[in-house]
Order: sequence, then C-alpha cells, then structure tokens
Amino acid sequence: MNKYVGVLLVALASGLALSSCAETPTSASTGGYIDDSAITGKVKNAILQDSDLKVMQIHVKTFKGTVQLSGFVDTPRMVAHAGTVANQVNGVVSVKNDLLVK
Repeated sequence: MNKYVGVLLVALASGLALSSCAETPTSASTGGYIDDSAITGKVKNAILQDSDLKVMQIHVKTFKGTVQLSGFVDTPRMVAHAGTVANQVNGVVSVKNDLLVK
C-alpha cells in the first residue's frame, strides 16, 4: 500500500507544479508574463524615444497583450499620440488608454 501512496503523492505534486504555471482568466502563464513584460518594456522605450512624448509620467502595464496606459500628459493630442505609439509596438493586441490631461 505504501508504494501506491508514494506514487500518488508524486503525481499530485507534479500536477500542482504544472498547474501553478497555467494560465487562468485573471492570471497569465509564466511564458505569458514574460511576453507581457517584454511588451511593457518595448512600449515604455517607444514612448521615451518619441520626441513628442518623452514623458516619464506615463505608466505602462500589459496583461495578455493588452497595454494599459495611465498617468498624466500635457495635451489631449499627447493622449492620442501615446495610444498610437503603444499600438504600433510589436506584440500589442490592444491599448486601453487611461491617460489624463493635467
């Protein structure tokens, strides 16, 4: 009987380890998290490299390829332009633009 209990415990532990990296509707898998982190970095870089933006007050978060922009900019034109810049980054599925004009 002990042999079967050991096999069962190993199987359960393996299942838990694998499922902890699985994607759910509210969390990304490990690979998805890494992809989202890369997209976030690319969007931040694109914003900083853009001569019309170069704003450190724009915060970027990414979840499953959807980029959320938040923070403050000086003009409504900058709000729209930041959304366009973010949307042009490779890997971005959509942009949720929550920027506010100060």
